Amino acid sequence: MTNHWIDVKNSDVILVMGGNPAENHPVSMKWIMNAKEKGAKLIVVDPRFTRTAAKADIYASIRSGTDIAFLGGMIKYILDNKLYFREYVVNYTNASYLVNPEFKMPGELDGVFSGYDPAARKYDKKTWSYQLDENSIPKKEPALKDPNCVFRLLKKHYSRYTLDTVSAITGTPKEKLIEVYKAFSSTGKPDRAGTELYAMGWTQHTVGTQNIRAMAIIQLLLGNIGIAGGGINALRGESNVQGSTDHGILFHILPGYLPAPTATLSDLKTYIEKHTPKTKDPKSVNWWGNRGKYITSYLKAIYGDKAAKDNDFGYAWLPKLDEGMNASWLMLFDHMLKGKFDGFFAWGQNPACSTSNANKVRKALSKLKWMVNVNLFDNETGSFWKGPGMNPKDIQTEVFQLPACSCVEKEGSITNSGRLAQWRYKAIEPIGQTKPDSEIMNELYFRVKRLYQRHGGKFPEPILNLSWRYGTKDSDGRIKKVDTHLAAREINGYYLEDIYDKTADPPKLIGKKGELCTNFVTLQADGTTSCGNWIYSGSYTQKDGKVINMMARTKKSDPTGLGLYPKWAWCWPLNRRILYNRASVDPKGMPWDIKRGVIKWSLTKLNPQTNKPGIWEGDVPDGPAPPMADEKAGKYPFIMRPDGMGAIFGPGLADGPFPEHYEPLECPLSENPMSKKQRINPTVKLFYTDKNSLAEDIYANNDSRYPIVATTYRVTEHWQTGVLSRHIPLLLETVPQQFVELSKELAKEKGIKNGDKVNVASLRGKVWAVAFVTERFKPFKIMGKTVHQIGMPYHFGWQFPEDGSAGDSANLLSPTIGDANTMIPETKAFMVNIEKA
Repeated sequence: MTNHWIDVKNSDVILVMGGNPAENHPVSMKWIMNAKEKGAKLIVVDPRFTRTAAKADIYASIRSGTDIAFLGGMIKYILDNKLYFREYVVNYTNASYLVNPEFKMPGELDGVFSGYDPAARKYDKKTWSYQLDENSIPKKEPALKDPNCVFRLLKKHYSRYTLDTVSAITGTPKEKLIEVYKAFSSTGKPDRAGTELYAMGWTQHTVGTQNIRAMAIIQLLLGNIGIAGGGINALRGESNVQGSTDHGILFHILPGYLPAPTATLSDLKTYIEKHTPKTKDPKSVNWWGNRGKYITSYLKAIYGDKAAKDNDFGYAWLPKLDEGMNASWLMLFDHMLKGKFDGFFAWGQNPACSTSNANKVRKALSKLKWMVNVNLFDNETGSFWKGPGMNPKDIQTEVFQLPACSCVEKEGSITNSGRLAQWRYKAIEPIGQTKPDSEIMNELYFRVKRLYQRHGGKFPEPILNLSWRYGTKDSDGRIKKVDTHLAAREINGYYLEDIYDKTADPPKLIGKKGELCTNFVTLQADGTTSCGNWIYSGSYTQKDGKVINMMARTKKSDPTGLGLYPKWAWCWPLNRRILYNRASVDPKGMPWDIKRGVIKWSLTKLNPQTNKPGIWEGDVPDGPAPPMADEKAGKYPFIMRPDGMGAIFGPGLADGPFPEHYEPLECPLSENPMSKKQRINPTVKLFYTDKNSLAEDIYANNDSRYPIVATTYRVTEHWQTGVLSRHIPLLLETVPQQFVELSKELAKEKGIKNGDKVNVASLRGKVWAVAFVTERFKPFKIMGKTVHQIGMPYHFGWQFPEDGSAGDSANLLSPTIGDANTMIPETKAFMVNIEKA
């Protein structure tokens, strides 16, 4: 989230699209309803009339997978009616930048941007560049009239997204489109605020990243980034998804979103040069220019005294990706099925149900030599070898089950959607022989380390040189019991030497050797600081010798009245509650909306750091520098970007600098109405290309056997794939088995009655379900023809209840395909058929 859960109460208009907070994030509905009580309007755009929609002022239905068309139409509406916040757009975005005249767009090239290589399914981005001045700074045209400026290119690109076209693609009636567009674009004024709440309904598509980019463009046009009641806010589906991502759970990043090293970056200096952006613009903060401090401090955290300047701080010990290597989720199981892995740890997960094309995943697990399943309960992954279609005699995989304890049986932190890190205390001791994850990891680490010590092996240094300072050691050097407080302190970071501010005269001591770091501003690139994750530096610190767990704070003071609660827990970075909050003020530092002022520049108040007048008040600002209008020291608001501007034009993505509508891999149309030659995202990785591809990856399109759009979702009563909730009798009783929601019109066409047992089938599998005939789905009119859509939850699996009465996973139906940038699977739009069982 750019903002946070409570901040929703500050909104004038709330757009829920790609999510269903009333059922999947029910606490958030408190703040939505709070806003509504104060006069806010709630807009819900969803294929299904959900419980969130039941509370909406405006509801619009949409065919799954067509969000960019819908949002593209909103961009056109905003531009055509001059509803954008011009002063914000000109000063705080790259709308005025001049783009290479050779740049061409899909309207000119029938579905692709300039530089596309169809053989490689990849873009050469040379023409996606800016025109630069003599200092290599992008040229600007503040009048926004030059045909090559970003603003004019944006207007040209979305001129194709007319109401008629958008309605024909999405199935949303034109009058509903206008109603939504008018309501949300009303927030493009200084005294109005609009927010967007989304979840997997936006991300799990082949254009998932671009769905969010499209909304980012809208929010930048309307001036809704950085302000209270604004932002683009991801509703995370689990209480620590944000935290796990922050700490590097994805293959391409290290903790703190540092890029994972690749094999061609042979030393630390090369890595830093490659991944540190540069700018000559004096008004740009370019915070990623500190990359060297963060990676060096990270190496000191994990390797301790073994990381020294003469060995490149242990950089050689970090695992390296091959150049261009794709080690994403879908690729893991693709390689597994091809026999390229010996072993697999399934830790706190159930991929046999959660992953798209689940039959492929289950077959892939049978190719392993061994698998370790770490979970509270056995599940479809741990027992795949005795599941449907499996013959245990033919399975070579040896499965080890390691029982883990639940979250209430261990202590530590979680980070929620709003980047708020909160400390959880242990309620009870672990039951039976279950262990916290940290204890399981600790045991594994020392056993693997002992094997290397006794028997040697290839490349032992990454294991043997880990510092692993998380508790008291026994006589063998093994940690007796992991102290999560020590892990949290390592994440925060330590001063390894006395640290001085050498710009002061005389030099000023800012950190004493052995003490916890104040925050990441004091981290160093010379090995004199350690930090396990730079964005969490400041979360567990000390003041005047007293150690303070900032994440455990529980004070409820709210001096601004905006719901920031600055002394409740701790929010990264630096306890900042709203990101890019320098964009909430005008160039002189005064809030655009004084009633919702997040920060404010005081010219008269003394700054204790500089001992001179001039300081920010309110939330922790995005940097202490004066506002942009200060000619000598003023800075741009978007501090993480090298140019300091919000990116309407985004050349960093794989599939285009502007979002473009492409159809899902499987859809009811033979052509893309926006561009006949390019039906799907041109840069997605295709797993099934010809008859030599894996049969498991086959997909259907405009196939009369599978004419119905399907989507998956969650219900309040169950948790993810149901491993936890299916074992709770009361929850299982409320929603006991797999069901499918379908419209009354489709039910009549198929001769299906409410409560009938039906079969839902795709090219990849078949699932039985109980028919739930409802008015929550309605047929769509798409390009002149009637298209039906159905929906199924993905909480069920064959393994429990043990009698198989719950049915099986809806992901047996979904295809192997992912987003062009993140590879997140497309489980929200695919084609099926439904018949009475």
